[in-house]
Amino acid sequence: MAIVGVIGGSGLYQIDGITGVKEVAVKTPFGDPSDNFVTGTLEGTRVVFLPRHGRDHRISPSEINYRANIYGMKEMGVAAIISVSACGSLKEEYKPMDFVVPDQFLDRTRKGRADTFFTAGIVAHVAFADPISPEIADIIDASARALKLTVHKGGTYVNMEGPQFSTRAESNLYRSWGMDIIGMTNLTEAKLAREAEISYATLAAVTDYDCWHPSHDSVTLEMVIAYFNKNVANARNILKVAIPQVGKLKTFSAANALQYAIVTNRDMVPADVKKQLAPIIGKYVK
Repeated sequence: MAIVGVIGGSGLYQIDGITGVKEVAVKTPFGDPSDNFVTGTLEGTRVVFLPRHGRDHRISPSEINYRANIYGMKEMGVAAIISVSACGSLKEEYKPMDFVVPDQFLDRTRKGRADTFFTAGIVAHVAFADPISPEIADIIDASARALKLTVHKGGTYVNMEGPQFSTRAESNLYRSWGMDIIGMTNLTEAKLAREAEISYATLAAVTDYDCWHPSHDSVTLEMVIAYFNKNVANARNILKVAIPQVGKLKTFSAANALQYAIVTNRDMVPADVKKQLAPIIGKYVK
């Protein structure tokens, strides 16, 4: 059985049904992850959970230590990550309370987020044309449908910087480009997961329309929180169905992402880099 990682976004700070729960503090060469990892078992599948913003939601999207989070998942043997995130809708048909399983990302970050493990003497260029792992996306989609929840398969997630939301001009621009949903975190995670040879997929929970929508000015914080809380409850139910199925998968599409990606002469990789990245590059660079 594969070990399944879950990164929880706003409001998702635990997974229902996990037994044998333990907290694990992980130190990485890239600093501390967002919080302790929570491990346990769900229907025979080992699960590793991490709250993206910390359990008290104290870390801004731009301040998350993405490298430490993904490195920690790799060290704990995770083969697949389900990322649960709140998002805004850029299309009329993607309504609050719906779910989206995107298959593409567009990068609109700008503050120099560290989004690669390959620096300081080693270079790798992983294929990233299809950033979402289809074997996981298919299971998430089917799990939501089995629960009679509204889910949209495919689409592009715009990864903006934050923590501020979009201006109306930005929101309308993204719509003119044909984008589907907008959030602040998932692309950076997906890039690093691919470098770490971890299959990755997003379960995006629509909490509101972005500011392009005529109803946006009448939306209250109470309304958004109500949608948000219901979405989190539904996301937990989807995870309970999806996690055991992902755990039963025999192969993962990202498992050999580095096979032809490392271009640096192996003999020239600094010894300290070999040591630091051993969980990620160890089977290719000795």
